[in-house]
Amino acid sequence: MNAKLLLTTGAVCSLIIAVMHIVMIFVGAEAYRYFDAGQEMVDGALAGSIMPTIITLGVTAFLTLFGIYALSGAGWIQSLPLLKPALWLIGGIYTLRGLGLFAQIGMLAMGQSGEHLAPKDLVFSLVSLFIGLVYLFGTWMHTTPTT
Repeated sequence: MNAKLLLTTGAVCSLIIAVMHIVMIFVGAEAYRYFDAGQEMVDGALAGSIMPTIITLGVTAFLTLFGIYALSGAGWIQSLPLLKPALWLIGGIYTLRGLGLFAQIGMLAMGQSGEHLAPKDLVFSLVSLFIGLVYLFGTWMHTTPTT
């Protein structure tokens, strides 16, 4: 593995998730419900409110920016401002989201999940953890001088 491959993988993952958010806008309430966006987002979509769309476009913009920064770190596009701190931050965000996996596993082990924890929730956390680690290791390899 090298930094370019890891950061390219992170970019592709971020951009795929960004596209999924665009698709959510068109699918509407059922997509918001499936992806646990919250009851307010579901209700807003059902009511025809523009707010779920605006919020989802905001999330999409950040995910796209995450992908662009990873492409920059991988050397596919010019170096962006604050590249290294941004990549560390992005990796941290994904990793923190993914660390919820361990709390979810703990809930399952203690029999406390009930109907509130679906298998897809574990998958979403695992994917976030994977992407976060890809960013973090790619950034580490990118910033570590070779000997």
